[in-house]
Amino acid sequence: MKKLTMTLLLSALMVVLAACGGNDKEGKTTGSTVNESGETITIEHELSTEPVEVPKNPEKVVVFDFGTLDTMDALGIEVAGLPRANVPGYLSKYDDDKYVNLGSLKEPDFEAIHAMKPDVIFISTRQAELYDQFAEIAPTIYVGLDYTHYMDSFKHNAEMIGEIFGKEDEVKSELATIDEDIAAIHEKAAETGSKALVVLASEGKVSAYGPNSRFGLVHDVLGYKPVDEKIEVSTHGQNISFEYIFDKNPDVLFVIDRDAAIGNGASAKDSIENDLVKKTSAYKNNKIVYLNGEYWYLSGGGLLSMKEMIKEVEAGL
Repeated sequence: MKKLTMTLLLSALMVVLAACGGNDKEGKTTGSTVNESGETITIEHELSTEPVEVPKNPEKVVVFDFGTLDTMDALGIEVAGLPRANVPGYLSKYDDDKYVNLGSLKEPDFEAIHAMKPDVIFISTRQAELYDQFAEIAPTIYVGLDYTHYMDSFKHNAEMIGEIFGKEDEVKSELATIDEDIAAIHEKAAETGSKALVVLASEGKVSAYGPNSRFGLVHDVLGYKPVDEKIEVSTHGQNISFEYIFDKNPDVLFVIDRDAAIGNGASAKDSIENDLVKKTSAYKNNKIVYLNGEYWYLSGGGLLSMKEMIKEVEAGL
């Protein structure tokens, strides 16, 4: 009788312990909050060798990609924690103590992330090398952009977020509007035949981006002909001189001001509009377009930022 009683007590204790939370790879209690239904979604992405199981409508959401934060804001999805350093101005409401501060985009505070016990973590290119560290804490989804198939990967990321949070219809509507805007601008850009150059300005230096690059959607998606078909495809662009801009003589010059985006230094206009650049068709025809670095450099690939990026490129017409 005593053995039976002890067995029942041990069984009850095991049930209680199991209800308190699962164990991570190191055998530590995770205790993460999941949705009441227990429903999950399986997500595949390039950084994981196996599909990642994510709870449907997760409650504790950590975001390390401002483009994803942008999309979630557009869809009314709640976020619990993020790196609050350099949050884009139009998303400044997230720079608030109600959201757990998790360091910076390139220097995550893993201790703080672990303490949160998140249900899901979203990361992108800037954190790709740290994927395993994130994945040890919670299901981690990589939402990077494939610049050679920009719109496909952009839509994939938006639809994935819609599926996880039950916002499929809202995403579908947003994407349909974006497609219409793109089609209209592409047609206009093709009609003008204008050749464009996209540059990133930082601390008085400039780098160029062409087709299939980080900012290649100006050409690949929105229809502007590149002034140079052989620009090196690189994350940081091809280093160029102002003589290069003068020699290529673009009809439209798109300038992304990195310094303004990260709050570092004066406007790029002072360095861009020098004596050499003033001799180009872009300057003479008032076709130097300064793009908002927050959308292009910090939060590209979001539903809100994409709409604004399209509008800014349209200004070149």
